Amino acid sequence: MAELATIARPYAEALFKAAQADLNAAAVWLDELAEIAQNGQLQQFASNPKVTSAQVFDLIAGVMKAALPEQGKNFLRTVIDNGRLEALPEIAALFRGLKNAKSGLSDAVVYSAFPIDAAALADVAAALEKRFNRKLNVSVELDAELIGGIRVVVGDEVLDTSVKARLEQMKVALTA
Repeated sequence: MAELATIARPYAEALFKAAQADLNAAAVWLDELAEIAQNGQLQQFASNPKVTSAQVFDLIAGVMKAALPEQGKNFLRTVIDNGRLEALPEIAALFRGLKNAKSGLSDAVVYSAFPIDAAALADVAAALEKRFNRKLNVSVELDAELIGGIRVVVGDEVLDTSVKARLEQMKVALTA
């Protein structure tokens, strides 16, 4: 994966510099492009030597929910022309990291066995911001294997208060 990060870094940094006027809008369309680029059929289509860059661009632009701004179109054309479509998810991740670093935020993913309502999520977010001592962009992903509780990932830090983790701790204690 280090190679993909090496390929993606210059694109993310260039887009970050070019999109200073509205980083949030750029992050939205870049995340959507990254999601589209992960499609296996699109990757196969784009790697076909009979398919032109314009055809790949038209396909991706046609799948987008909202119209790409001119900056987004130019960026996408550059990525496609240079054969770096597979690097788009990594570019988006690096861009998000640069954007977060500038604004002093960190991404936090809360894994939960059950959906979390907005009020409870606000309480959890406030507690996590205190715990990690920084502002967080909190997103929730469901993971039924947790049984109950939550598991939080902020960068390379993990806070696991799930039932699954506690059962694992009990298993280790009982077998030791």
